[in-house]
Amino acid sequence: MDTKVDQHTKTEDDTEMLRDLLRRFLDKEVPPALAAQWDREDQVPRDILKELSALGVCSLTVPEEYGGMGRDVMGMVTTIQELARRSVALAYMFIMNACYGGLNIADLGSPEQKRRLLPGVCEGNIMVSYGLSEPDVGADLASVSTRAERRGDKIVINGTKRWCTGAAVADYIYMLVRSGEPEARHKNLSLVLVPPNAAGITLTPLGTMGIHGLPTNDVILENVEVPVDNIVGGEAMWNRAWLMLAGPSLDAEKLGVPAMAVGLAEAAVAEAWQYSTERRQFGKRICAIQSIRHKLAEAQTQLSACRLVLWHAARKVHAHERSAVETSMAKLFVADTARDIVVKCQEVMGAYGYAHGFAMERYVRDVMIMPIWGGSSAIQKNNIANLMWLPQE
Repeated sequence: MDTKVDQHTKTEDDTEMLRDLLRRFLDKEVPPALAAQWDREDQVPRDILKELSALGVCSLTVPEEYGGMGRDVMGMVTTIQELARRSVALAYMFIMNACYGGLNIADLGSPEQKRRLLPGVCEGNIMVSYGLSEPDVGADLASVSTRAERRGDKIVINGTKRWCTGAAVADYIYMLVRSGEPEARHKNLSLVLVPPNAAGITLTPLGTMGIHGLPTNDVILENVEVPVDNIVGGEAMWNRAWLMLAGPSLDAEKLGVPAMAVGLAEAAVAEAWQYSTERRQFGKRICAIQSIRHKLAEAQTQLSACRLVLWHAARKVHAHERSAVETSMAKLFVADTARDIVVKCQEVMGAYGYAHGFAMERYVRDVMIMPIWGGSSAIQKNNIANLMWLPQE
């Protein structure tokens, strides 16, 4: 008997069991009306993460020696996808825990950081926000200007970080800082865990079109002190962050946005499909009108393609295979296509897809960030061409 087929079948069975568990949890604990309320109030209660930890999903990215279930990328992606079907903000809260916290610390943290933080990830007690971008720095991370200086057993940080989603509710900001002369660019960068409630930090909310529930912030740092122990990877990794930004954890993290996009597109297709069977015009249900049928058929086909691209990349990451090209392709294709799917579904619903009281208008607001978030589509195209050794001259 082919052991690979057996392993694949077992993975499929486990995935479907997890999917069923999450759907039953969401139907009970996060009904659609509650997800809509979180969006209106721009706040997801952090306690919901504790409830997710009781299901075991917060342990999916943590090694067993720290209380986790081992690195289960398939389970991680399934969880993100299912949570995003109900609330993208909830899915992102899970990412802050399991990916930004679990994956990064498990792969890159020092032994002390792993002992200190990973059990809390499993328990749903640790959330990490990203602090990579700055007002003048997006994709060009080697140009960050937020400065960090060693002063005895402390690190003193000054500067401004932008687009720090969830920073106000996080336990740490995973912050990229300039730890030496800027001329060295890639060689003088470090990653530091910075508590957002540290003295000298000011959080300024940035209003956004979508993903309401976890506000996005500017983070202003004025002589903020953190212990040397908060250098990600320990003191030996001071000035070595560039090597840490690209690696196995990055490929796994790149699946987060396309997983959210698939879940969001699934929710939009389900709503438009149901609406088309209930709405009547010209004496018949609109699902009988050819133009509507074509839109929905196209949406279902695109959605199926998104799932295939996402799961192809996820399986390679799960199996520890080289996957940088596939994860960039998943981010590019799924994010762009999900946006097209959701807009198409809004068109099926007409004015109702634009109105409050229907989830579709939230889906439209939320999906617009997908091609931008986590590395824009243009950046992914560059990555794919470069990784496949397309000549530049």
